[in-house]
Amino acid sequence: MTTPTGDTVTLSIEDVEDLTYRALTASGTTDTNARSVTRSVVASELDGIHSHGLARLPTYCEHARCGKIKGDAMPKVEQVAGAALKADAKDGFAHPAIEAGFERLVPLATDNGIAALAVTNSYNCGVLGYHVEALAKLGFVALGFTNAPASIAPWGGTRPVFGTNPIACAVPNGKGGADLVIDQSSSVVAKSELIVHAANTEPIPEGWALDAAGNPTTDPAEGLKGTMVPSGEYKGAGIAMLVEIMAACLPGATLGIEATSFADNKGHSPRTGQFFIAISPGPFSGNRFRVNMDAMLAAVTAEEGPRIPGRRRIEARERIRRDGITFAKALHEKLEGYTSA
Repeated sequence: MTTPTGDTVTLSIEDVEDLTYRALTASGTTDTNARSVTRSVVASELDGIHSHGLARLPTYCEHARCGKIKGDAMPKVEQVAGAALKADAKDGFAHPAIEAGFERLVPLATDNGIAALAVTNSYNCGVLGYHVEALAKLGFVALGFTNAPASIAPWGGTRPVFGTNPIACAVPNGKGGADLVIDQSSSVVAKSELIVHAANTEPIPEGWALDAAGNPTTDPAEGLKGTMVPSGEYKGAGIAMLVEIMAACLPGATLGIEATSFADNKGHSPRTGQFFIAISPGPFSGNRFRVNMDAMLAAVTAEEGPRIPGRRRIEARERIRRDGITFAKALHEKLEGYTSA
C-alpha cells in the first residue's frame, strides 16, 4: 500500500519492511544481515522513532555500497570466560552481530543468573532500546551501552571526546513483554535529531548543541560542526564517559575520539562497540522482583502526570501498524532508487 499525499507517502508496515530489505540487498548486504537491519528499521518506525528508521536507511545503503560497512560480514561469537561472550562484527552491521551474540547470551544468563556480551568492530546499532527490549521479552532485566563517534566535549571543554553514547535498560513484565524501556543518550538529544533538522532546514531549540566556538546555536548545521550539549551538564558528560568505558574500553572497540563518522562515506568502518548485560531477576531477588516492580510502578503512576519510560512508544505500535508510516516522498523516491541502482 502506497498512498501519496502532496509531498509525502504513506506505506504499510509490510511495504516499509519490503522496501528496506530491497534497498539493503541491492546495496550489497546479504540476506541474513539485511533481514536483521530491516527488523530494527521497522521497529524504529513502529515506535515513532523516525530518526533511526527510514531516515537512516540511505546512509546504511551508502556505507554498504562504498565499503565503509561490509554488508556480507559474518560476525564471530566466542565465549571468553564462564558467562562472558564477545562478538566481532567484522566491520559489518551491528545488528546481526548483536543477534548472534544474544543467541548464546540467553542460555548463559539462564544457567548462571547473569551473563554479558561485548561487541567490537561494530557500527551504529540503531535504537539501543530495541535490543534490550528483546532480552526483556525473554524474561531478563537487560542493560545496554553503545559508544559513537565523538560529539560531546568533557564538561568544561570544547573539543569532542565522547559520542552521544546512549544507555538503555529494559525490564520484563512476566507476560512476554517489557514493563518499561529506558533509552537515553548522554546528550540532551540524539545527534540524529540534528541531522534530521539540518536535512529539513529547521532550527533546533537552544540548549541542544554548541557551535565550533562553544557558543549556543539554533542552527543544526553549526551544531553538527561543534558539540552536543550533555544532558544534566557535568552529569551527562559523566554518563558519556561511563558508556565509553563499557562500550569501547571493555570490548576493545574504537574510542569515540578515533571513530569515523556514522554520517559520511569517509574512511573505514567506525569499529565502535556495544555491551549488554542480561540478568535473570529471580535468583537475585529471592523471587520478590515482580512484587517490588509492581509496587514501584504503582507508585509512579499513582498520580496523573508521571509516565513509565517507553510506554508511549509501546502504545503507539498498534496505531502506527494500523495507519501506516508517513514520510517524505523525496525519501521514498531515493530509497526506491537504491533498489534499482
